[in-house]
Amino acid sequence: MKKKKVLAVASGGGHWVQLLRLRPSYAHHSVTYVSTNASYANDVDGALLTVTDANLNEKGRLLRMFFEMFLHVARVRPDVVITTGAAPGFAAVVLARLFGARTIWVDSIANSEELSGSGKHVGRFAHTWLTQWEHLAKPEGPQFWGAVL
Repeated sequence: MKKKKVLAVASGGGHWVQLLRLRPSYAHHSVTYVSTNASYANDVDGALLTVTDANLNEKGRLLRMFFEMFLHVARVRPDVVITTGAAPGFAAVVLARLFGARTIWVDSIANSEELSGSGKHVGRFAHTWLTQWEHLAKPEGPQFWGAVL
């Protein structure tokens, strides 16, 4: 099997921890990570790009983050994007589609009562849209493939 270029994206905190727990599923590929915290480079042997931390309440920072993510996606040209969210993952999924990459969204396990804010909107963009809670799955998505984290 040919090695694929994987862009693994997550914002900080629990999103990052969950992304790292998925590593065995993509470890045999060429992986570049993207997050909002430069110190996470220690977790991934320096294979980390950063973007501005932003949310919907910070429109200017959000626009900057989308632009930074666009540059990273254009440089890396991933075959696959995998993300556990939040805003950087949403941006990566949307932008990677423009470059023909396959995209996988795994909604945070912390969102047990409803999908995350980004997770509610990413379904129309992600090729694979997953929730880790069976009761949140719907026929139109997200799908439940098991609690992976």
